[in-house]
Amino acid sequence: MVSRGKGGGAEQGGGSRKLTVKLRTAKGRKTASTRWLQRQLNDPYVEEAKRRGYRSRAAFKLIEMDDKHRFLRPGMIVLDLGAAPGGWSQIAAERVGAVEGRGQVLAVDLAAIEPLPGVEVLTLDVSAENAAAAIRAGLKGGHADAVLSDMASPATGHRATDHLRVVALVEAALDLAEDVLKPGGTFLAKVFQGGAGGELVTRLKRSFAKVSHVKPKASRKESPEVYVLATGFRGAK
Repeated sequence: MVSRGKGGGAEQGGGSRKLTVKLRTAKGRKTASTRWLQRQLNDPYVEEAKRRGYRSRAAFKLIEMDDKHRFLRPGMIVLDLGAAPGGWSQIAAERVGAVEGRGQVLAVDLAAIEPLPGVEVLTLDVSAENAAAAIRAGLKGGHADAVLSDMASPATGHRATDHLRVVALVEAALDLAEDVLKPGGTFLAKVFQGGAGGELVTRLKRSFAKVSHVKPKASRKESPEVYVLATGFRGAK
């Protein structure tokens, strides 16, 4: 059940200040689920994403990072890994001009993605043996200017296990990036627990001219997520 505070309205005293929406823990609903629902209801990015027609609040993370670092440009070919439900793909398609038929955005995920203007969808497991070949076949010219990865695995609650899963996903994304990126290309991937580990950073620095960590404001404060941004791909080994 949703409680909107005094007066039951979304605003108080005729002003524009939004009251915090509180959820009473329903019978059968776990405390963690209640916290998640309350956080969603009070998240301004969730509300703004709905207003703008974005598939997810994650769209604002990519907007913020690209506004600052300018790695998406008109005419580029972009590979979006872990793309469902499509928030990043929407922004990428707008910024590279894929909506107008100039650039290309190829969205890849295990989960189905509803059609989006300017976005081509490939449903597969990026760790599958045939994934690289299928992705190259889907990219114009077989190569990309940027590889984006917002992939994440369900948390188990066991820190060491979750860390290993995240590392495996980032490494799988990097394997694909090193296979399909054009020289000078960009790799952006979600990592956790303070950023990419030493071995991964060493590998990134071998393959890219510049490597940095980025924490967009749209990432929730309590979230451990941070993104690694690698630019200036040196070319295939």
